[in-house]
Parts: sequence; C-alpha cells; structure tokens
Amino acid sequence: MQNKKSGFTFIEVLIAMALIAMLASVVIVAANPARQFATGRNTQRAEAVNSILNAVHQNMVDNQGVFTCSASIPTSSTTAISSSTAADLCSCLVPNYLSAMPYDPSATGAAFTDCTNYNTGYTIIQSTTTGRITVNAPSAELGKTISVER
Repeated sequence: MQNKKSGFTFIEVLIAMALIAMLASVVIVAANPARQFATGRNTQRAEAVNSILNAVHQNMVDNQGVFTCSASIPTSSTTAISSSTAADLCSCLVPNYLSAMPYDPSATGAAFTDCTNYNTGYTIIQSTTTGRITVNAPSAELGKTISVER
C-alpha cells in the first residue's frame, strides 16, 4: 500500500507568497498614489494659471488693450493674487471673466470665498520692458515649474 497525500508543500506555499509579494510591490510602485495625486494637483494649477491669464487678457481685449481695474498688475517681483495685496484682481475678473477665482489646491491659506476674502496662492507680474504678463504657481509639486506668459 502506498501512502499518498495531496496538497501543497511548505516550500510551494512560500514560493507562491513570495511571487504575490513581488507582484504587489510592482503594482504599488507603478501606481504610486502620492505621485498621481501630485500630478493631478499640478494639472489643476496649470489650468488655473491659464484661466487667470485668459481672464486678464479678455479684460484687455474688451477695453482696447488696456487692463481696466482699480488694482494694476504688479511690475515688481512676484506678488500673490490676494485681497490683501496690490494685485487684488478679483473684482475686475469675477463674475464677468471668471465664475470664481481659482486657487492653489494645496498652498497654505489659499481659498476663495468672495472678492473680499480670498488668496489664490498664485502670482502675477507684468514685465516693464516687454509688457508681457506672467502668472505662476509657486507651490507646484514634483519639481515642476508652472508658469504661463503672454
């Protein structure tokens, strides 16, 4: 008589567990949720700076090339677009050109309630030599530079 047992040996179970662990680690590294979220926030920032610059330019187009706003676009180093700075552009852009001021998804203090209480977390500057306007997202992640200039 032969004594035959069916089932897996301990070595076979260990090999199967090791293969599953390796496959799981490859999937987690490939998916990298933190990087995916950071990429999504950067995409949102790129869309926001483009929207702000488009709204500024639409205001200028509607007014024969002159930006009509009580606050002028700053010509010095970067200034946050905020109700507490010289670049308070909200009342000039909302609601005619933007439904609401976009704001950085992860910048400290960035939020929009209304034109009296907001901080976009973005910067805007107009070159004194070329007249070009640049909107930046200084809180961009993954070492990216998000800037739009026209």
